[in-house]
Amino acid sequence: MNHKQADEIRQNVRDSYSEVAEASNGGDCCGEQSSCCGVSSDAAINTLVSTRLGYSEGDLDSVPDGADMGLGCGNPRAIASIKPGETVLDLGSGGGFDCFLAAAETGETGQVIGVDMTPTMVSKARNNADKGNYSQVEFRLGEIEYLPVANDTVDVIISNCVINLSPDKKRVFSEAFRVLKNGGRLAISDVVASTELPQEIRDDLQLYSGCMAGASHIRELEQILADSGFTDIRIAPKDESKEFIKDWAPGRGVEEYVVSATIEAVKPGGGCCGNGCC
Repeated sequence: MNHKQADEIRQNVRDSYSEVAEASNGGDCCGEQSSCCGVSSDAAINTLVSTRLGYSEGDLDSVPDGADMGLGCGNPRAIASIKPGETVLDLGSGGGFDCFLAAAETGETGQVIGVDMTPTMVSKARNNADKGNYSQVEFRLGEIEYLPVANDTVDVIISNCVINLSPDKKRVFSEAFRVLKNGGRLAISDVVASTELPQEIRDDLQLYSGCMAGASHIRELEQILADSGFTDIRIAPKDESKEFIKDWAPGRGVEEYVVSATIEAVKPGGGCCGNGCC
C-alpha cells in the first residue's frame, strides 16, 4: 500500500469517527444500517451492545454518561490483569470508556493514557474525564502509528477494535513495543480475518471504517508481532462474535471472513511471565 492510499484510509476513518462523536454529542444516530455506527440516542441500546461485547452493567454504570457509545468488538480489560499503580495505554481511546474502567483498577497511584487521532473524540473524552474527576487519566491527540508516548514507560497496552483500522499494522506494533516497559504486555480486542477477504470487501472504504475490510489474517498478525519482538503471542478467535459482526453490514456476508479475537503478547524482559505473575 502506498502513502497516498494509506492517507486516504486514515482520513476516511478520521471523518467517520468524527461523525460518530458528533452524533453521540447530539444524541443522534449516524450512518446506515441497524448498527447505526454504534451510536444511539437510546442509552438502553448502547447498554445492550456493550453487554454483548463482554461488559457488565456495573461497568457501564461506573463511567460518565456519553463515555460508552456501544463501539468495539470485545472487552480488552477482561484480559489485561491491570494492577494498582500501573501505567495503561489505550490505542484509539474514543470517548474514554475503556480508559475510565482501567483507571478504577490502576487507582490514583497509576496512570491511564488514551491516544486517538480524531480531535472530536479527544475533546469528548477530555470532557468526560472532567465530569468524572479522573485525575489519573489523560487523552492525547495522535496516530497509533506514531505514538505520542515516551520509550519504555507503559505496563500494559489495551485497544478495542482499532488496530484493524490502521493501514500500517507493522508500524503500530513496532510503536507498541517501543513504549512498553520490559515485561509489558498487550491486551487487545480486535477484528481479524479467519480467511482471505475478497477484493471487493478490501476495497470498500465504508467497510474499512466499519472495522471489517482492514482485518489482517491471524497468521499474518502472529508474524508481525514476532517480527516486532513480542513473545508469548496468543490470538484467540471468538466464533460467537459472528452474530454481532453480521449486524455491522447486513447482507454483505462479512461474518464469513472476519471474527473478533483477543490478542495477547509480552515484551521480553522485566522478570515477568506476562500472565499477571509479577
